Amino acid sequence: MDLSVKTTNPLETYKKRATTRRDSTSSNGSVNSRPVVTNSRVKQDEQYRKDMYLAFINNALQQKAKGISEAFDELVDQFNPKQANADSATTSAQLRLWILALSHVVSRLERVHSALVEAVISMQWTTMDNNFVKSYTSFVGMLVSAKPEYLTLVLGKIASGFTYQSGLQALDASMPETSSQPLTRRTVYDRLHYLLEHLLTLVPTLPSTLQPLLAQNFPHKRLSQASQVTYIRNLLRITEYCPELSDRILATIIDRAIQIDVEIQVELEELEEQAAEEQSELFDFDPFDTVVGQEGESDSENDSDSEDGDNLSDLSSEADGEADDDEPQEEEPTNFQHVQDMVNKLDAILKNVFDHFTHSHIVSNSPPSSTGLPTPIATPGTASPSSPPLTPHPMQKLESVEELKALKRSQFFSLLSIFERTILRTFKSRYTQFLVFWFSSLDPEFSDLFQGMLVSKALLEEDQPTVTRAAAASYIASFVSRAVFVGRESTRQVVACLCNFLANRLAMLDAGLQGGAPPSAAAHSVFYAVTQAVFLIFCFRWRDLTHENDEHDELAGAADADGAAGKWMPELEILRRVVQSDLNPLKICAPSVVMQFARVAHATDFLYCYPLIEANRRSEYASAGTPAARRLAQLLGGAVQTDLNTFFPFDPYKLPRSGAYIEGVYREWAAVAIDDEEDDDDEEEDSAGEPPLSSSYSYDGLSSPVPLRPRGNSEADQLGASFGGMSISPAHPQISMSLSSVMSVS
Repeated sequence: MDLSVKTTNPLETYKKRATTRRDSTSSNGSVNSRPVVTNSRVKQDEQYRKDMYLAFINNALQQKAKGISEAFDELVDQFNPKQANADSATTSAQLRLWILALSHVVSRLERVHSALVEAVISMQWTTMDNNFVKSYTSFVGMLVSAKPEYLTLVLGKIASGFTYQSGLQALDASMPETSSQPLTRRTVYDRLHYLLEHLLTLVPTLPSTLQPLLAQNFPHKRLSQASQVTYIRNLLRITEYCPELSDRILATIIDRAIQIDVEIQVELEELEEQAAEEQSELFDFDPFDTVVGQEGESDSENDSDSEDGDNLSDLSSEADGEADDDEPQEEEPTNFQHVQDMVNKLDAILKNVFDHFTHSHIVSNSPPSSTGLPTPIATPGTASPSSPPLTPHPMQKLESVEELKALKRSQFFSLLSIFERTILRTFKSRYTQFLVFWFSSLDPEFSDLFQGMLVSKALLEEDQPTVTRAAAASYIASFVSRAVFVGRESTRQVVACLCNFLANRLAMLDAGLQGGAPPSAAAHSVFYAVTQAVFLIFCFRWRDLTHENDEHDELAGAADADGAAGKWMPELEILRRVVQSDLNPLKICAPSVVMQFARVAHATDFLYCYPLIEANRRSEYASAGTPAARRLAQLLGGAVQTDLNTFFPFDPYKLPRSGAYIEGVYREWAAVAIDDEEDDDDEEEDSAGEPPLSSSYSYDGLSSPVPLRPRGNSEADQLGASFGGMSISPAHPQISMSLSSVMSVS
């Protein structure tokens, strides 16, 4: 290797002095001999060059400690290519010699030398050749082992390196490419993971320092889909070799998904026609396969937009307010594009999480690997700046069915905990909760535990806020109705629990009226939420609520009244009393649920609700001072200030890419709708009519906004669009009970 260092190389003086000494020694010899190039001579020259680099570094560190910074500053500049002229940039081979020399003096790097350490850590090392990457990784490992105070700096650079923008930053200082095999972002990220995994083997406490840095570098929700997907994929890869962070990383990702999810409050059919072609192109883009330096104009524009959005991330609400005030005429197109972007981002995020879970559940048929870290390089002497990357850490394949089961249980309980802390108390989430829905389909135990937790929160945990209990009731109703993997027995158990709760509440109501002290308003709110849950489950699963011998006789309602009553599970009988009680749930529950329940209950000869519905409609125009109205107001209590808003968290899943995971485990309304409902259309329209879109059905502070379906839609579309929407902001819960455990308690 030629060491003819250019004018900016600080070793020039050292080389001249050494050459002068060697020439002087040679001239004094008695015999003139021609030098013979041998392997030993080559090794001597290599060692000589290494010694010179080490000597310069030793001198620079000593001088810096004495307050003389000239040599030290020259050393720091070697790792800042932007400060040097373009024609004198330090080569990768020279930088490697600097790194090797620094590896010998790691213990001498004190606080006064922090500028040098920061320069080395901040350099764009991921674009160098494999030999350099291997030496750099070794140096950083020795640095954090000898000087733990630099661990946060190192991990911060690694975390920021996982972002999409890091690829563009690496390009600014990358070495010239000479290989036919280009350097991709995947290679850059592989090298970062290789370094991080190496550090994990050296610093057992590293995860506690790394986690907040990963959260800190998470892209703002306004940044592009590529930014979100790139960082999330890197985070999910970390969980493969750092399981200690799996729970917190998954929680961070779901929290970001929730933030995006709540901004999607429109039906996606409104966006599909206008954005289908654009969306298809967007999903086919894989940022990991992008060649560093060839991102193109679109990526540059996205990056510029991302930087602008990032600058406003801390003041996003103020920025939005100014835009609305100054340019109100642009609000509609801006909102459309914003919602479309959010849909694309959420779909991509959820698909990556689904993919991660699926790939992690693969059981390996090959023998376990005997190596720890991947081999950095196969042929050390032939690397070029764009040589193949260090062998990436492969996803660890499970070696047995027992390991797979343990991993699934761990992941499920992580999801369940996140659901209790975050998803259950989130306002208007539409899609993120399907992660738990899908995972529950993987094992009957998971489905049982999820149902048990929801029933417990809704019925047993009276210390929970009312909105939490109402939300749990909506979740259990929607889950049992929509999940094809929830069987007949589980459905009957859930309905039995809900009906027993309603029976107890009616008994308390009767006792309260006799004693002059009716139950609290909060208790009534939960009562209505549970009643609505039974209505919804009945619409979807009424076939499973009949006796065994009537399971296949779907419309046996032509029998007499006694026969009709006798074909249902006994716990369901309380629903007749509930409907006819003074609490009048047909007036309070979501009209879309009430009307569909009335249709199905009539078609199956369970209950005829239309006279009560008609009476409720007429009562809206009657005086509120009638005895019946006064009694209902007394029962509800004036303290019910919060709206009894209802939502159905597992409404049809409309995200195109991630939706493939839901299709096989999701029950559509068309699969359970009664075919001959059309015979009663005239009676239904006469008895109920159709309120306008976005109307509310309310009484004394209780309100249920219903995005009603337009006329002419099929019954499947009417139910599939939505039964309603529920505002929830409950407090965080914590419990995991199986459905059988809840049954025994209730």
